[in-house]
Amino acid sequence: MTPSQEVIQQVNNLMKSGFEIPEEKLVPTATLIGDLGLDSLDAVDMLVYIEETLGVKVEGERLASVKTLQDVYVLAAESVPRPSEANA
Repeated sequence: MTPSQEVIQQVNNLMKSGFEIPEEKLVPTATLIGDLGLDSLDAVDMLVYIEETLGVKVEGERLASVKTLQDVYVLAAESVPRPSEANA
């Protein structure tokens, strides 16, 4: 699934406000640990924020496979219900 611009913007806003990461570092290929300086606790905080902001539930096990900012975008996008699912 390709993340929407809205999801990308929300994730980037989280990174800027919650983790004080400069905008110029927020590129899809940035690694969470190496490039952005996040640790495992930060990853959990990020997951909670995504759930609260987007109103979704993200499976915690999926977090282990998230290495880059692009992975975060995809994870967030896959967790947002599609219009047909929201009405089901």
